[in-house]
Amino acid sequence: MEDLILRADNVSYAYEDSEGMAVRGVTLGFRAGEMTAVLGHNGSGKSTLAKLLNGLYIPTEGHVTVCGIDTQEDEHTWDIRRSAGMVFQNPDNQLVASIVRDDVAFGLENIGVPSAQMPARIETALRQVEMLPFIDRAPHTLSGGQKQRIAIAGILAMQPKALILDESTAMLDPRGRREVFDTVSRLNREQGITVVWITHFMEEAEYCDEIALVFQGGIIARGTPDELKGKAPGAAKNGGAADMTLEEAFIAYIEEVQRKGGHA
Repeated sequence: MEDLILRADNVSYAYEDSEGMAVRGVTLGFRAGEMTAVLGHNGSGKSTLAKLLNGLYIPTEGHVTVCGIDTQEDEHTWDIRRSAGMVFQNPDNQLVASIVRDDVAFGLENIGVPSAQMPARIETALRQVEMLPFIDRAPHTLSGGQKQRIAIAGILAMQPKALILDESTAMLDPRGRREVFDTVSRLNREQGITVVWITHFMEEAEYCDEIALVFQGGIIARGTPDELKGKAPGAAKNGGAADMTLEEAFIAYIEEVQRKGGHA
């Protein structure tokens, strides 16, 4: 457990004025250097879990730690955000400057990086997402996929230990989705950045090291894509992992939970 970058211990979260829990009893760890998909349908609680992992939300119950720091420690808020950077669904809501260079600099200014160090870090981050040629462009002239890569560069410039991407391809066309997923996958593979990939797209989750399946705010299964398919309820009867798609496995896990008459 000692190499966990992000860790949730029996975490639950309820929104104000809400009767139920959006996240319930989640215990989950993310190891250094792995790319893990958190897969669930809309309303399953996966985006709430993402915000808990980044410290944007504080658990109603339980604890979340980022690089060993409890997110309830207010004095370490910026340390947490710097260690676990987050990219959201809509790229237009994340870009704050009129020039790409200034947009990537925004996070560095917030964490107090000296001005003299900024140009090198900005250029390195843009090079990592293959957007350096666009450094002096206006973000509004870029495609959706390019905007998300700029948003990722803004996080990379802060040199995080982990990237949390909350449905970051959901608003993109197929080409943009592929650009962003390939970029993040390469960063994980070549630079060892821990990635938490929040998604409802089965085909994206299929390419991650591990998948955590979310239903009704809880984790109902976790494993590699093949493990999840092979251990799914009814898999052995139907020929095992080779004959079961990830979507079929996910449905089988959900039906098993429902048959038992309870939440995840």
